Amino acid sequence: MRRGRSRGVRLAALALLGAALGAGLVLWLRTRPLAPPTEPDAWIAYGPHPLHFGHLRLPDGRGPHPVAVLVHGGCWRASVDLRYLDGLAEALRDAGWATWSLEFRRLGNEGGGWPGTFLDVAHGADHLRALAAQYALDVDRVVAVGHSSGGHLALWLAARARVRPGDALRTAGPPLAVRGVIALGAVADLRTFAALERRACGTSVSALLGGAPDDVPDRLRQGSPAALLPLGVPQLLVTGAEDGAVPASHVQAYAARARTHGDDVTVVVPPGVSHTDVVLPAAAVWPSVWGPIRAFLGRV
Repeated sequence: MRRGRSRGVRLAALALLGAALGAGLVLWLRTRPLAPPTEPDAWIAYGPHPLHFGHLRLPDGRGPHPVAVLVHGGCWRASVDLRYLDGLAEALRDAGWATWSLEFRRLGNEGGGWPGTFLDVAHGADHLRALAAQYALDVDRVVAVGHSSGGHLALWLAARARVRPGDALRTAGPPLAVRGVIALGAVADLRTFAALERRACGTSVSALLGGAPDDVPDRLRQGSPAALLPLGVPQLLVTGAEDGAVPASHVQAYAARARTHGDDVTVVVPPGVSHTDVVLPAAAVWPSVWGPIRAFLGRV
Protein backbone atom coordinates (compact mmCIF):
# COMPACT_ATOMS: atom_id res chain seq x y z
CA MET A 1 0.00 0.00 0.00
CA ARG A 2 2.86 2.35 0.88
CA ARG A 3 4.55 1.74 -2.49
CA GLY A 4 1.37 2.58 -4.42
CA ARG A 5 0.79 5.75 -2.40
CA SER A 6 4.40 6.96 -2.70
CA ARG A 7 4.45 6.26 -6.42
CA GLY A 8 1.20 8.21 -6.83
CA VAL A 9 2.65 11.16 -4.91
CA ARG A 10 5.80 10.99 -7.02
CA LEU A 11 3.87 11.00 -10.28
CA ALA A 12 1.69 13.88 -9.11
CA ALA A 13 4.76 15.90 -8.17
CA LEU A 14 6.36 15.18 -11.52
CA ALA A 15 3.22 16.30 -13.32
CA LEU A 16 3.22 19.63 -11.45
CA LEU A 17 6.91 20.14 -12.07
CA GLY A 18 6.49 19.25 -15.72
CA ALA A 19 3.67 21.74 -16.18
CA ALA A 20 5.96 24.43 -14.86
CA LEU A 21 9.04 23.48 -16.87
CA GLY A 22 7.55 22.62 -20.24
CA ALA A 23 6.57 19.74 -22.50
CA GLY A 24 10.07 18.59 -23.38
CA LEU A 25 11.13 18.13 -19.77
CA VAL A 26 7.86 16.54 -18.66
CA LEU A 27 8.36 13.92 -21.37
CA TRP A 28 11.86 13.31 -20.00
CA LEU A 29 10.53 12.92 -16.48
CA ARG A 30 7.67 10.64 -17.47
CA THR A 31 9.78 8.33 -19.61
CA ARG A 32 12.64 7.70 -17.19
CA PRO A 33 12.65 3.97 -16.35
CA LEU A 34 11.40 3.05 -12.89
CA ALA A 35 14.41 0.76 -12.50
CA PRO A 36 17.99 2.12 -12.63
CA PRO A 37 19.37 2.45 -16.17
CA THR A 38 21.27 -0.57 -17.40
CA GLU A 39 24.79 -0.23 -18.71
CA PRO A 40 25.57 -0.98 -22.37
CA ASP A 41 28.26 -3.42 -23.42
CA ALA A 42 30.13 -0.60 -25.14
CA TRP A 43 29.99 3.19 -25.29
CA ILE A 44 31.28 4.18 -28.73
CA ALA A 45 31.90 7.54 -30.39
CA TYR A 46 30.83 7.86 -34.01
CA GLY A 47 32.05 11.44 -34.53
CA PRO A 48 34.00 14.33 -32.99
CA HIS A 49 31.27 16.05 -30.95
CA PRO A 50 30.69 14.96 -27.32
CA LEU A 51 27.13 14.01 -28.29
CA HIS A 52 28.28 11.83 -31.19
CA PHE A 53 28.07 8.48 -29.43
CA GLY A 54 25.99 5.38 -29.14
CA HIS A 55 25.36 2.59 -26.66
CA LEU A 56 25.92 -0.88 -28.06
CA ARG A 57 24.34 -3.95 -26.50
CA LEU A 58 25.05 -7.45 -27.76
CA PRO A 59 22.91 -10.58 -27.44
CA ASP A 60 24.26 -13.96 -26.46
CA GLY A 61 25.96 -16.06 -29.13
CA ARG A 62 28.74 -15.54 -31.62
CA GLY A 63 26.76 -13.70 -34.28
CA PRO A 64 26.69 -12.12 -36.72
CA HIS A 65 23.81 -10.38 -34.97
CA PRO A 66 20.98 -8.42 -36.58
CA VAL A 67 20.95 -4.84 -35.35
CA ALA A 68 18.25 -2.47 -34.15
CA VAL A 69 19.23 1.20 -34.36
CA LEU A 70 17.37 3.00 -31.55
CA VAL A 71 16.52 6.70 -31.78
CA HIS A 72 15.09 8.40 -28.70
CA GLY A 73 12.44 11.10 -28.62
CA GLY A 74 11.77 14.21 -26.60
CA CYS A 75 10.51 16.74 -29.16
CA TRP A 76 14.00 16.83 -30.74
CA ARG A 77 15.09 18.78 -27.63
CA ALA A 78 18.28 18.59 -25.57
CA SER A 79 16.29 18.08 -22.34
CA VAL A 80 15.77 14.39 -23.18
CA ASP A 81 18.55 11.85 -23.62
CA LEU A 82 18.86 8.25 -24.75
CA ARG A 83 18.74 6.56 -21.34
CA TYR A 84 14.95 6.20 -21.15
CA LEU A 85 15.18 3.64 -23.98
CA ASP A 86 17.41 1.31 -21.93
CA GLY A 87 14.51 -1.01 -21.10
CA LEU A 88 13.49 -1.29 -24.75
CA ALA A 89 17.11 -1.93 -25.72
CA GLU A 90 17.32 -4.74 -23.19
CA ALA A 91 14.09 -6.30 -24.46
CA LEU A 92 15.40 -6.27 -28.02
CA ARG A 93 18.74 -7.73 -26.93
CA ASP A 94 16.95 -10.52 -25.07
CA ALA A 95 15.11 -11.25 -28.34
CA GLY A 96 18.44 -11.81 -30.12
CA TRP A 97 19.08 -8.35 -31.59
CA ALA A 98 22.12 -6.18 -31.04
CA THR A 99 21.03 -2.64 -30.24
CA TRP A 100 22.80 0.58 -31.21
CA SER A 101 21.13 3.40 -29.28
CA LEU A 102 22.13 6.78 -30.66
CA GLU A 103 22.77 10.09 -29.00
CA PHE A 104 22.92 13.18 -31.21
CA ARG A 105 22.75 16.96 -31.16
CA ARG A 106 19.28 18.31 -30.50
CA LEU A 107 17.49 21.62 -30.16
CA GLY A 108 19.37 23.52 -27.48
CA ASN A 109 22.71 21.92 -28.35
CA GLU A 110 25.20 23.83 -30.49
CA GLY A 111 24.78 22.46 -34.00
CA GLY A 112 21.43 20.83 -33.26
CA GLY A 113 18.35 21.36 -35.38
CA TRP A 114 18.77 21.88 -39.12
CA PRO A 115 20.71 20.09 -40.49
CA GLY A 116 22.80 18.79 -37.61
CA THR A 117 20.20 16.61 -35.89
CA PHE A 118 19.45 14.74 -39.11
CA LEU A 119 23.09 14.37 -40.14
CA ASP A 120 24.14 13.12 -36.70
CA VAL A 121 21.55 10.33 -36.80
CA ALA A 122 22.60 9.47 -40.36
CA HIS A 123 26.30 9.31 -39.49
CA GLY A 124 25.55 7.36 -36.32
CA ALA A 125 23.63 4.72 -38.24
CA ASP A 126 26.27 4.52 -40.97
CA HIS A 127 28.95 3.97 -38.32
CA LEU A 128 27.65 0.44 -37.85
CA ARG A 129 29.72 -0.54 -40.88
CA ALA A 130 32.88 0.34 -38.95
CA LEU A 131 31.74 -1.73 -35.96
CA ALA A 132 30.53 -4.81 -37.83
CA ALA A 133 33.70 -6.91 -37.80
CA GLN A 134 34.74 -6.22 -34.21
CA TYR A 135 31.29 -6.85 -32.73
CA ALA A 136 29.94 -9.51 -35.13
CA LEU A 137 27.13 -7.33 -36.46
CA ASP A 138 25.11 -8.20 -39.55
CA VAL A 139 24.70 -4.84 -41.28
CA ASP A 140 22.54 -6.47 -43.94
CA ARG A 141 19.86 -6.98 -41.27
CA VAL A 142 19.27 -3.59 -39.70
CA VAL A 143 15.97 -2.15 -38.48
CA ALA A 144 15.42 1.38 -37.24
CA VAL A 145 13.41 1.75 -34.03
CA GLY A 146 12.30 5.13 -32.77
CA HIS A 147 9.95 6.67 -30.24
CA SER A 148 8.01 9.92 -30.62
CA SER A 149 10.26 12.45 -32.41
CA GLY A 150 12.80 9.62 -32.57
CA GLY A 151 10.17 7.69 -34.54
CA HIS A 152 10.30 10.49 -37.10
CA LEU A 153 14.07 10.09 -37.32
CA ALA A 154 13.82 6.30 -37.55
CA LEU A 155 11.42 6.61 -40.49
CA TRP A 156 13.74 9.21 -42.00
CA LEU A 157 16.68 6.79 -41.78
CA ALA A 158 14.76 4.48 -44.11
CA ALA A 159 13.80 7.38 -46.38
CA ARG A 160 17.13 9.25 -46.59
CA ALA A 161 18.30 7.42 -49.70
CA ARG A 162 15.63 9.45 -51.51
CA VAL A 163 17.19 12.78 -50.51
CA ARG A 164 18.56 14.35 -53.68
CA PRO A 165 22.26 14.86 -54.43
CA GLY A 166 23.25 18.36 -53.45
CA ASP A 167 20.60 18.65 -50.73
CA ALA A 168 21.67 19.62 -47.21
CA LEU A 169 20.64 16.24 -45.79
CA ARG A 170 22.41 14.20 -48.46
CA THR A 171 25.50 12.52 -46.99
CA ALA A 172 28.58 11.35 -48.83
CA GLY A 173 28.48 7.68 -49.75
CA PRO A 174 25.50 5.35 -49.79
CA PRO A 175 23.29 5.34 -46.68
CA LEU A 176 23.24 2.19 -44.59
CA ALA A 177 20.29 0.14 -45.81
CA VAL A 178 17.46 -0.17 -43.31
CA ARG A 179 15.33 -3.29 -43.81
CA GLY A 180 12.39 -2.18 -41.71
CA VAL A 181 11.17 0.49 -39.30
CA ILE A 182 9.44 0.17 -35.93
CA ALA A 183 7.95 3.57 -35.08
CA LEU A 184 6.46 3.86 -31.59
CA GLY A 185 4.18 6.79 -30.84
CA ALA A 186 5.91 8.34 -33.81
CA VAL A 187 5.76 11.67 -35.57
CA ALA A 188 5.50 10.58 -39.21
CA ASP A 189 4.52 13.75 -41.05
CA LEU A 190 6.15 17.00 -39.96
CA ARG A 191 3.60 19.23 -41.66
CA THR A 192 0.52 17.69 -40.09
CA PHE A 193 2.20 17.26 -36.70
CA ALA A 194 3.13 20.94 -36.63
CA ALA A 195 -0.58 21.71 -36.49
CA LEU A 196 -0.99 19.37 -33.49
CA GLU A 197 2.20 19.82 -31.55
CA ARG A 198 1.40 22.83 -29.36
CA ARG A 199 -0.12 20.47 -26.80
CA ALA A 200 2.93 18.21 -26.84
CA CYS A 201 6.06 19.84 -28.27
CA GLY A 202 5.34 23.55 -28.52
CA THR A 203 6.85 24.72 -31.80
CA SER A 204 9.64 22.15 -32.09
CA VAL A 205 8.93 21.28 -35.73
CA SER A 206 9.54 24.87 -36.78
CA ALA A 207 12.65 25.00 -34.61
CA LEU A 208 13.92 21.75 -36.13
CA LEU A 209 13.41 22.96 -39.69
CA GLY A 210 14.42 26.54 -39.06
CA GLY A 211 11.00 27.81 -40.10
CA ALA A 212 7.35 26.84 -40.29
CA PRO A 213 6.86 23.84 -42.63
CA ASP A 214 5.08 25.85 -45.31
CA ASP A 215 7.76 28.55 -45.15
CA VAL A 216 10.65 26.13 -45.75
CA PRO A 217 9.20 23.65 -48.28
CA ASP A 218 12.61 22.47 -49.45
CA ARG A 219 13.61 21.50 -45.92
CA LEU A 220 10.25 19.83 -45.38
CA ARG A 221 10.78 17.83 -48.58
CA GLN A 222 14.14 16.57 -47.31
CA GLY A 223 13.26 15.98 -43.67
CA SER A 224 9.71 14.63 -43.45
CA PRO A 225 9.18 10.91 -44.09
CA ALA A 226 5.74 11.69 -45.53
CA ALA A 227 7.39 13.87 -48.17
CA LEU A 228 9.90 11.15 -49.10
CA LEU A 229 7.46 8.32 -49.77
CA PRO A 230 7.73 5.54 -50.69
CA LEU A 231 10.23 4.37 -48.10
CA GLY A 232 10.39 0.97 -49.77
CA VAL A 233 10.69 -1.07 -46.54
CA PRO A 234 8.11 -2.64 -44.19
CA GLN A 235 6.98 -0.32 -41.41
CA LEU A 236 5.30 -1.11 -38.09
CA LEU A 237 3.65 1.87 -36.40
CA VAL A 238 2.46 1.28 -32.83
CA THR A 239 0.61 4.18 -31.21
CA GLY A 240 -1.37 3.75 -28.02
CA ALA A 241 -5.07 4.48 -27.98
CA GLU A 242 -4.40 6.74 -24.97
CA ASP A 243 -1.50 8.61 -26.58
CA GLY A 244 -2.07 12.27 -25.80
CA ALA A 245 1.03 13.51 -27.62
CA VAL A 246 0.82 11.83 -31.04
CA PRO A 247 -2.75 10.74 -31.75
CA ALA A 248 -3.45 7.54 -33.61
CA SER A 249 -5.19 9.56 -36.33
CA HIS A 250 -1.84 11.16 -37.22
CA VAL A 251 -0.21 7.76 -37.71
CA GLN A 252 -3.19 6.31 -39.57
CA ALA A 253 -3.25 9.22 -42.02
CA TYR A 254 0.45 8.74 -42.75
CA ALA A 255 -0.03 4.99 -43.20
CA ALA A 256 -2.87 5.51 -45.67
CA ARG A 257 -0.71 7.87 -47.68
CA ALA A 258 2.27 5.50 -47.58
CA ARG A 259 0.15 2.61 -48.82
CA THR A 260 -0.97 4.64 -51.84
CA HIS A 261 2.73 4.84 -52.71
CA GLY A 262 3.07 1.07 -52.43
CA ASP A 263 4.64 0.80 -48.97
CA ASP A 264 3.94 -2.12 -46.62
CA VAL A 265 2.69 -0.43 -43.44
CA THR A 266 1.11 -2.05 -40.38
CA VAL A 267 -0.60 0.13 -37.79
CA VAL A 268 -1.36 -1.18 -34.30
CA VAL A 269 -3.34 0.90 -31.80
CA PRO A 270 -3.39 -1.11 -28.54
CA PRO A 271 -6.08 -0.07 -26.05
CA GLY A 272 -5.12 1.45 -22.73
CA VAL A 273 -1.60 2.32 -23.92
CA SER A 274 -0.14 5.81 -23.44
CA HIS A 275 2.63 7.66 -25.24
CA THR A 276 5.25 6.37 -22.82
CA ASP A 277 3.90 2.84 -22.35
CA VAL A 278 5.10 1.90 -25.84
CA VAL A 279 8.74 1.98 -24.67
CA LEU A 280 8.40 0.74 -21.09
CA PRO A 281 8.67 -3.04 -20.69
CA ALA A 282 7.72 -2.57 -17.04
CA ALA A 283 4.27 -1.25 -18.03
CA ALA A 284 1.36 -3.62 -17.42
CA VAL A 285 0.20 -3.14 -21.02
CA TRP A 286 3.61 -3.97 -22.51
CA PRO A 287 2.55 -7.38 -23.95
CA SER A 288 0.13 -5.62 -26.32
CA VAL A 289 3.07 -3.59 -27.63
CA TRP A 290 5.76 -6.27 -27.60
CA GLY A 291 3.66 -8.86 -29.43
CA PRO A 292 3.46 -6.87 -32.69
CA ILE A 293 7.13 -5.89 -32.38
CA ARG A 294 8.27 -9.51 -32.07
CA ALA A 295 6.10 -10.55 -34.99
CA PHE A 296 7.53 -7.75 -37.13
CA LEU A 297 11.11 -8.65 -36.22
CA GLY A 298 10.38 -12.21 -37.32
CA ARG A 299 9.43 -10.87 -40.76
CA VAL A 300 12.60 -8.83 -41.32
